[in-house]
Amino acid sequence: MRISRYSRTNVPMNAASATSIANYSRSLTYFYSFNVFCLRESLNLKRAAVSCTAFRKIGEEEYKERKTSNELGSIVGKRSLGRGGPQVPLLCFGCMLFGESTSYSEAERLLGLCMDAGVNFFDTAEMYPVPQRAETQGASEEYLGRWLRSNGVRREGILLASKVAGPSGQMTWLRGGPHKVDAANIQQALDGTLRRLGTDYVDLYQIHWPDRYVPMFGDSEYDPVCAYDGAVPLEEQLEALARAVRAGKVRYVGLSNETPWGLHKALTAASLDPSLPRVVSLQNAYSLTCRTFDNGLAEVCHLEGVGLMAYSPLAMGLLTGKYQVPGGGPPAARLNRYRGRYAEAESRYGPKPNVREAVAAYCALAAEAGLSPAQMALRFVLSRPLVSCAVIGATSSDQLAELLAAAEPGWGWGPGSAARDGLGGRGEGAQWLPAEVLAAIDRIHTQFPNPTP
Repeated sequence: MRISRYSRTNVPMNAASATSIANYSRSLTYFYSFNVFCLRESLNLKRAAVSCTAFRKIGEEEYKERKTSNELGSIVGKRSLGRGGPQVPLLCFGCMLFGESTSYSEAERLLGLCMDAGVNFFDTAEMYPVPQRAETQGASEEYLGRWLRSNGVRREGILLASKVAGPSGQMTWLRGGPHKVDAANIQQALDGTLRRLGTDYVDLYQIHWPDRYVPMFGDSEYDPVCAYDGAVPLEEQLEALARAVRAGKVRYVGLSNETPWGLHKALTAASLDPSLPRVVSLQNAYSLTCRTFDNGLAEVCHLEGVGLMAYSPLAMGLLTGKYQVPGGGPPAARLNRYRGRYAEAESRYGPKPNVREAVAAYCALAAEAGLSPAQMALRFVLSRPLVSCAVIGATSSDQLAELLAAAEPGWGWGPGSAARDGLGGRGEGAQWLPAEVLAAIDRIHTQFPNPTP
């Protein structure tokens, strides 16, 4: 028997599922044989409590059955997107695969499941889908726009976020490069986004990556030799975004893949010139294997009231454990399917020192805690005090259902808790994972720090 996370009642586990879970747990124990943590003794988890709060992967049919009971709307809570930003659900659904590995019919299904669960926040970009190519550019936004028009979705009932691409000599089909993210490029990109989405405005518009050299997508150390002259000043970019805000095309402004210097520079510019929009959000990678945000950006976001949109909380699927199996995982998995075509992903999530070891350690810990690796990874991100939302992705209803279920606080959740009230305070960690699990996560992080920066 197992406990249903949804109904809190016993439901039978079939023999195949039980055997699969047992084999998976044994394989993880075999793969990760370190005795550093001695989990059974050091965690000392109460099995009854873990059983009642453990999640399981659920099928689409059972998910649909539950959503008809009107319980789903209360599962995914909300937090403020920075100081002065909108209230957003704890999960934002990332649409960067729409038009490449996700067909329109599947995208429509996934978007509908999100709405039923209270996830009405969707993130896209002009360059999506990925891996990027001229033939599919803009399809992600077009799919979202088509869904809006054909499913009777009220525009004011959802939150749309998109991004203008940073400088890139490779994507020649985007404004000849683009070589600059200046005022003209921002206006052209935004108008194209609005046309593809079929809407008059986006709720959040972000600069996808800086118009200057910064270490990103796998690089972690700043190299002064790589810096170049002629970068577009942040003040010019903010002025262009201010015009878009005044024109009613943009409600809020955010940055992505930014550094502490760039974020603080943008905030300072807005504080000195009230006509400039104030950045409310930062969309950077954050996961069990990438906690570089905590080194410098966390202080800026905390003191300046900027909300973190944590993208890639599962480290592009690594933290599901699917790539740990012999043979390197399913051929259809993204890092296998697009090998050699997706440089940004491979430079960050490809084979590097300590990646497999760190993932194996986290998978073993999740099994000991009674969670799937994906559930523990997502719940860790949601436990962090400065995270406004986690940007998730899925290519199937089963994947999405698992993540939606994991976004419900479980340990000690009651009326008036920080999680329920959407405060995102420091005391909220225990609402997502037991203190013993959080402490074990920190020990693994100390041993394998940031293998996918």
